[in-house]
Amino acid sequence: MVNDREKIKEQKSKRLLFDLLFLLFAFAVPGCNDMDRQPKFQPLDPSSFFSDGRSARVPPADTVARGDLRDDELLYAGKQHGKDAEIFPFPIMADVLARGRERYDIFCAVCHGRVGDGQGMIVKRGFPTPPSYHTDRLRQAPVGHFFDVITNGYGRMFSYSDRIPVEDRWAIIAYIRALQLSQNASVADLPAQDRAELDKVK
Repeated sequence: MVNDREKIKEQKSKRLLFDLLFLLFAFAVPGCNDMDRQPKFQPLDPSSFFSDGRSARVPPADTVARGDLRDDELLYAGKQHGKDAEIFPFPIMADVLARGRERYDIFCAVCHGRVGDGQGMIVKRGFPTPPSYHTDRLRQAPVGHFFDVITNGYGRMFSYSDRIPVEDRWAIIAYIRALQLSQNASVADLPAQDRAELDKVK
């Protein structure tokens, strides 16, 4: 008799637990369905809430993304006092030149050529020829000019600002300067020790 009572009690407990789980499930499922139909905007969705009809809002003036305060005019704009910079924003060492060469070969050589003569692969296939880096105009151009062109584009060249980080743009410019020197250097530009080595070869 006692066992029968315990069994009945156990069955009632199980039934109560089942009823509670069922109620929980019944309330949870509609909530999950609502998550599929959230009131939200996809990029470029129109909105009747704002007078201009756009869901995307322009950030308030002087808004700065955290960690992205670009207050260094030389580094981020290639300018000094509003003019194209004549100097680099950081020292140019061998590792910077190596990085510049790598990035140049990826992004620039297809048009500008491996030595900067404007005879890249796609130019040989019919694309308009960009100017050679070895013209007097570009050899004398300040480094800030190249930064501006990479960042904002120029002529048929589009902006690379979304493809090449700021530091890599400067590394590429340093490598362009190295290319210019390599194609326009004279023996007199070499250090005395290197000139002596050349004399031995002769």
